[in-house]
Amino acid sequence: MARPFVLLSNILAWLLGVSIAFGTSHVFSIPVMLWGFTVMMLASASVHYVNEYADYETDALTARTIFSGGSGVLPSGLVPRRLALRAGWVTMALALILETYMVIEGLHISSALLVLTLGTFGGWMYSLDPLKLAWRGLGEVDNAFLGGVLLPLHGYVVASGRFEWWVVLVCLPFALLCFNNLLAVMWPDRLADAKAGKMTLATLWSEGRLRLLYGTCAASTFSLLLLLSGSGVPFSVFAASLLSLPLVLHGYSTYTRNEVSSSTVYAMVAVVVAQSIAWIARGL
Repeated sequence: MARPFVLLSNILAWLLGVSIAFGTSHVFSIPVMLWGFTVMMLASASVHYVNEYADYETDALTARTIFSGGSGVLPSGLVPRRLALRAGWVTMALALILETYMVIEGLHISSALLVLTLGTFGGWMYSLDPLKLAWRGLGEVDNAFLGGVLLPLHGYVVASGRFEWWVVLVCLPFALLCFNNLLAVMWPDRLADAKAGKMTLATLWSEGRLRLLYGTCAASTFSLLLLLSGSGVPFSVFAASLLSLPLVLHGYSTYTRNEVSSSTVYAMVAVVVAQSIAWIARGL
């Protein structure tokens, strides 16, 4: 239920923040990094668990793929549904307690706890009351901000021991690709989501409008990267990101036309890996 394959994308996003810290000449401690990684994984797992709990009905109706439809554990009846919610509470509590301890001991700054708390809250509110954002057409924006901005930001804050707003700006192009990734992986679930009353953009918007949104976000990703490359961000980060352009274009051509636009997922992964390598190379 923790969705190990999906957790891998969380790890890559978090390591992007670490790579930015390395590329800007911050020196960090391996033990501090490992504690930061641990609390991130616990918080991420808690979000996956509660999403499994909340999406029980729609997951039971949809055809599961490697990228969408949940883990399939709860609809199979393998474990009681409430086990997912209990696992969510336990992992969330452990993440926040450990991060609080790190701050008290002076190993992490208070901003690390703030970012972790905000990310965990946003992840829970994606599926659960009172906000239930994924059921109100706001889930894609919420999730893109969590995965594209807050995860790298937590990695940066842990690694550098500093909170800096420019890192948020640097992560925005990646967040836009995360948004397109969410558009792609929610498309196969649109019919099941509609039956269960889960109002994602795929259930609310027409195919033409969704494709226009996808194309706009894709174009904005590379335009913003180009602008940032002239404002203190290494040009190598922009150049490395261009390696994903064929995947982005193929993802656009197949979105809403194929049930699973896997190129979009691979494009997101390619960008985060390429940018991380570019930042690390800058710091060497």
